[in-house]
Amino acid sequence: MTSDDLPIGRRVARWRVRRSMTQQQLADRLRRSKSWVDKVERGVRALDRYSVIQELADVLRVDPEVLLGQQPQRTPVGALEGVDDIRAALARYDAPEAAPQTTEKARRQVGYAWLTYQHAHYAQLVRVLPSLLDVVQGARSPEVGVQTYRITSALLVKLGEADLAWLAADRAMAAAGDDPALAATAAVSVGQALRASGRDRFALAATLAAANRVRPQRSPGEWAVGGTLLVQAALAAAGCGEHRRADELADRAAGVAAHLRGYDDQHRTSFGPVAVELARVLVAALRGDADEAVHRHVRVVRRDGWRRLPAEHRGAYLLDAARAYLQIGDLRGAARALVDADSVAPAEVRCRPLARTLIADVARAQPAPAGVARLATLVGLIR
Repeated sequence: MTSDDLPIGRRVARWRVRRSMTQQQLADRLRRSKSWVDKVERGVRALDRYSVIQELADVLRVDPEVLLGQQPQRTPVGALEGVDDIRAALARYDAPEAAPQTTEKARRQVGYAWLTYQHAHYAQLVRVLPSLLDVVQGARSPEVGVQTYRITSALLVKLGEADLAWLAADRAMAAAGDDPALAATAAVSVGQALRASGRDRFALAATLAAANRVRPQRSPGEWAVGGTLLVQAALAAAGCGEHRRADELADRAAGVAAHLRGYDDQHRTSFGPVAVELARVLVAALRGDADEAVHRHVRVVRRDGWRRLPAEHRGAYLLDAARAYLQIGDLRGAARALVDADSVAPAEVRCRPLARTLIADVARAQPAPAGVARLATLVGLIR
């Protein structure tokens, strides 16, 4: 059996031994029990949360990809092929009835799809989503359906397919049915897709209504979904010119984040104090106050929580930061943000239409700031 074929728990055990650590020492550094480490290494406890795998990787001093058994990949340049296959999969309504084991298998596939998305391996995700969308129809599991459609919608937003992203988000809402927690998570995707298509007022109405339905007595994970909805509502409010309301909604989200500590991010929101501060940067930029946006940006990327965010989240945010630098005419600052984004999540820069536009704007300077000419060549703007 090769290293890539090993279960993730076995890889954790191998690297723990290589670092000359006992199970108890690893548990202490993770602030978990020895029993938890033992169950992980034996495969009794599944590792399907990005935040937990990243925490383990940090302690073991390896890249999360090593624990996942993935080889470092070169990100394809330019638009990703396969969006038509995703469109075709969304158009199918005739999936066969699922075999008894399909739902659990689909749940595991969705878990790894989320990890692939959070690592910003978009080319890989485009390849697996069509078949996963077919599996979801057969699985007949609301949870699996909502999560799959959310991943699909999020990826399509990045690839500039806003209308198709809205269709996937709408499917997530339909899959949620009468489950309030699933409906709230699906509403996050609805808000993102509507904002991407320029329908900020509709996004504000949808996300704020969903946020107001989330109650504090629910689990911390669900409360984090409520905070994420408030963040989306704040961005939507800023997008349609309601700047005071945007600040108020961001303040509400910050209040939620302040009361969340160490929750299990089962809904993959990456919500917390740093996520709220990143949203404040974007709100400032959307209202035209780029100086404040850049000032906030410089502070927030120095916070400890910044590097704990998934690569996808950081890379996407850095593109928005580059846009703020461009608003104040700071081409070097924009170039740094783009180069940093390429370092954190190459696919964010090399596959997204937004990144190509930003790179082109910075590359027009004579001479172009360091690093941008290389990026312009990578995305095909310079040959």
